[in-house]
Amino acid sequence: MSKPLPVFEEWPLRIPRFAKDAEKAKQWTAALKEAPTGEEAFKIWKKMSRLEESVLDEATHIQVLYSIDTRKEEYKKANDACNEGLPRFDAESVEFQRALLASPHRAYLEKKLGSFYFQKAEVSIQSFDSRIVEEVVEENKLMSEYGALIASISISFQGETYNHTQMQKFLESPDRALRKAASEAYYSYMEGIADQLEDIFDKLVKVRTKMAKKMGYDSYTPLGYLRMQRYDYTPEMVKEYREKIHEVVTPIAEKIKRAQFARNKIRSPKVYDMALTFPEGNPLPKGSTEDKVKAAEKMYDELSPETSYYFRDMVDHHLLDLDAKPGKESGGYMTNFSKEKVPFIFSNFNGTSGDVDVLTHEFGHSFQFYMARSIKVPENRMPTSESCEIDSMSMEFFAEPWMNLFFDEPDRYRYTHLAEAIVFLPYGATVDEFQHWVYANPEATPEERDAEWHSLEEKYTPYKIRCYKGCAYMEKGRRWLTQAHIFENPFYYIDYTLAQVVAFEFFNLDRKNHELAWKRYVKLCKMGGRYPFLTLLKKDHMKSPFDEGTLQKSIRPLLKQLRSYKID
Repeated sequence: MSKPLPVFEEWPLRIPRFAKDAEKAKQWTAALKEAPTGEEAFKIWKKMSRLEESVLDEATHIQVLYSIDTRKEEYKKANDACNEGLPRFDAESVEFQRALLASPHRAYLEKKLGSFYFQKAEVSIQSFDSRIVEEVVEENKLMSEYGALIASISISFQGETYNHTQMQKFLESPDRALRKAASEAYYSYMEGIADQLEDIFDKLVKVRTKMAKKMGYDSYTPLGYLRMQRYDYTPEMVKEYREKIHEVVTPIAEKIKRAQFARNKIRSPKVYDMALTFPEGNPLPKGSTEDKVKAAEKMYDELSPETSYYFRDMVDHHLLDLDAKPGKESGGYMTNFSKEKVPFIFSNFNGTSGDVDVLTHEFGHSFQFYMARSIKVPENRMPTSESCEIDSMSMEFFAEPWMNLFFDEPDRYRYTHLAEAIVFLPYGATVDEFQHWVYANPEATPEERDAEWHSLEEKYTPYKIRCYKGCAYMEKGRRWLTQAHIFENPFYYIDYTLAQVVAFEFFNLDRKNHELAWKRYVKLCKMGGRYPFLTLLKKDHMKSPFDEGTLQKSIRPLLKQLRSYKID
């Protein structure tokens, strides 16, 4: 009988013995090549799988601890060890995958592991091997440097100091003078570190291009798609999809923003007016972090037995670190521990409606992991990124009926949430097209990158350009410098837009037939990563965002829904 899982703070910090573990992986690779039968080969695979689970869980634990407090020397040293050692272990894992693909017992192993597992293995050996270990080590170091620099942001404002996330509440204040002062303090600080951020990114582009060339690719883009595990769609399909967003959604987003400025009686909107939805102020959640968690418990108790049990399990084991604090990396994420079969939510609560978004979005990821955690092949528990984001973004909408637990005027939150979800699509396309341009032009200067970003904002979000006048940082095209995905997960962003369109499908279905919508959602979560993105959608009877007409059909009912909310 296994021991009860301790609370997160009591988990021991262990740094993987990367050299010994890599040597062990080598031994399993040699044994696999000599396996006399399929049964024996499968036993060896299970031993290698347990080793990989152990190493990755320990590394994930370290990465979580470091993201919670980048200032702590113990965590920094452990994180540095992972940056250095993990790529070397991964190189041996890839050699094992190579032996698996070449095994004379492959047919037997495919029956045990599934054909998609072998497709993933093919991608593994096409995207990484020992030739680029040094480049991946350098990439890891640069990404950690970026995360630490963002985490170190400390802005003096009104006699106090605030980090990157904490400044957001001032930028949403109904007091325009306060928003302006906060904006000036924030962008003045960002201007001071912009060159450092540009330099880190320039090095990342160069090292990624170098690893792509070593792997035999013309540019980083095809390697980036392989690393993102994109099995069933191409850059060409993505380009066509982006243009649909530009054609269909950009005009709608423009109308939503014009209505926002008109509602707020702002004739010449500035950068510090963009985040204010209502003249009285944006909807703010009630109570403390503890109050929000209690409200979430009630919400998930009522949504379904499964959500009730799993959310309470996370709370009981302290698997949520929610509040913003000094030294903490920015943003939010869900990660998981494969051996313990539990997820972990990281966030930066700042008193805005974004706090509630975390309790729905990141728990959507967590719920999917819980529902698929019993899948025997660890690699099949989590889907690829765009499929993961369906789980999180759809949960945001399934939670909508319970927003009265968090807000005094829940319809204002519902309106803001849905409006911003629509407006997000052109921004997501901006990020994606920018990344394609960056890796097609790796020798571009920082100034040229900023100019390209500015040009793409003019294309996809023209209303923003009019607001930037007077803010040098934004006029230069430097907004992208705080979009962590661009630095840390190249090409991870169109995923959010693809998932958002599918989440709109769930939202529209949920208002017609909740039982059917929830049944399909749970089925999607349970399938985990057994299939690639488009196959998952097909098996769940959902439409592909790439298909002609899907975008229009998903968006059209939302405009009527926006008009139905009582926001006056």
